[in-house]
Amino acid sequence: MSVALKHQRITVELEREIRSGRVPRGARLPGELSLARRFGVSRNTVRTALAELSQAGLIATRTGKGSFVLFDGRPLDSRLGWARALAAQGVETRVRVLGITATSDDELAARLNLDSPEVIAVEHVRETAEGAVISYERSCVPAIEGLEELPTRGLDGGSVIETLVRAGLHADHGEQRLRGRRIDDREAEVLEREPGEWFLATERTSWTADGRFAEHVRSLLDPEHFQLHLAFSETGT
Repeated sequence: MSVALKHQRITVELEREIRSGRVPRGARLPGELSLARRFGVSRNTVRTALAELSQAGLIATRTGKGSFVLFDGRPLDSRLGWARALAAQGVETRVRVLGITATSDDELAARLNLDSPEVIAVEHVRETAEGAVISYERSCVPAIEGLEELPTRGLDGGSVIETLVRAGLHADHGEQRLRGRRIDDREAEVLEREPGEWFLATERTSWTADGRFAEHVRSLLDPEHFQLHLAFSETGT
């Protein structure tokens, strides 16, 4: 059997296991040596197969850490908040809160036409079960009754979404912008990456059904774990 056919056989078998859910999103694949023994091939053949899976967007390989499954077959619903959206897909993550502070943001107030520039800023990172940081978020919520004491009492259930709901702020509509950019030195330190790496940068603003400001959040998302999914239809004119 040729080397090409060998690596294709490995690619097809691993892809079948990933797409079937047998190897779930977030799981780490066995190492190159283990896969080489399983399929009776060389490590170079295994590397070629893993490269094809990576190019197909099914896995992500990180030097010194291994290959992790990205595919889950379904888009994430960011309206749930990343925690619930990921959990709904069976991806185990945890949040580490970096700080909750009361601050004044005149620029944000002017841009969103808010009645007051006083906000509560919540900074946190999200990590995989293996400890890899996959996102950094800075969320600003209004410093109203029920939220103004967050710096001392913390989030309800460790979730910004749950905290907002308990304060009577049910997000009903809003807008989100996304672009790619390189992270700076401070962001790299928080994300445990190298300065200049590319991340997805999003800004999302949410409002309640009666027009009250609920949340403005800036996120940096590891493109190996998050992707933009758009659905559209075309009609003739």
